[in-house]
Amino acid sequence: MEKVKKALAKARAERDVVGATSSPPKQRKKRSDKKAPADLKIVYTETQVVDVVPEYWQHKRVIADASLNTHQAEAYKILRTRVLQRLRANNWNAIGITSPTENNGKTLTAVNLAISLAREVNQTVLLVDLDLRRPNVHTCFVPRSVPGISDYLTDDMELSDILFNPGIERLVVLPGNHSFVHSSEMLSSPKMVSLVEELKNRYPSRIILFDLPPVLSCDDVLAFSPYIDATLLIVEESKTTKQELRRAVDLLKETELLGWVLNKSRDEREGYGYYGYY
Repeated sequence: MEKVKKALAKARAERDVVGATSSPPKQRKKRSDKKAPADLKIVYTETQVVDVVPEYWQHKRVIADASLNTHQAEAYKILRTRVLQRLRANNWNAIGITSPTENNGKTLTAVNLAISLAREVNQTVLLVDLDLRRPNVHTCFVPRSVPGISDYLTDDMELSDILFNPGIERLVVLPGNHSFVHSSEMLSSPKMVSLVEELKNRYPSRIILFDLPPVLSCDDVLAFSPYIDATLLIVEESKTTKQELRRAVDLLKETELLGWVLNKSRDEREGYGYYGYY
């Protein structure tokens, strides 16, 4: 706790200095539309590669097997295509994934979408856990605690010691670890902003998915929205109410709403993961 308090105090002081001289950019720089070659082969020399047991993925409902031809896998492929169309049409590369309330399936959707995007050969994908209050992305890959972005922010751990590849080519994960009570302050701290800009601009062909907290639970999504291109909203059938959906959309009205995903829905084929768009 003492480390977290010191980090927050440092973040506040740095933010006050930066805030007095600058503000988040209103217009984002146009990025290069250069794509990675179709035969891109990634060899990880600094990023650690973790071994994931297939049975563990199945238990977590992670669709990691490229040979699967299930309704769920097809739903994510269609979602991937629609997302890619919007990204390429607008020259975007940074998406925030959120939901109105907790337990709507936003983290699992972010993980499966990241994997599906990584299967598309024209780009690499970075999945970042920025649900600083309840970081859970790493639990979809490994059944243990791992170093995360909280260690980078509070203990100055090197990013190369935190990133990992889950055995899926072109996919890298930046996990979370310890939780923060004052999460929105950490998300808008100069160190975090500098990191996000570095992640977004280092590789023009890389797509970044940020797993964010539920939009109605705290102000984190609003605090972080200036640093992403668009937001994908995950709603749960038979749980998310119309009032919650309206409130979430209203809060996101200043952002580019990429669309919404109807999660845990059974269509006529009894498949989960049906999705929709405005």
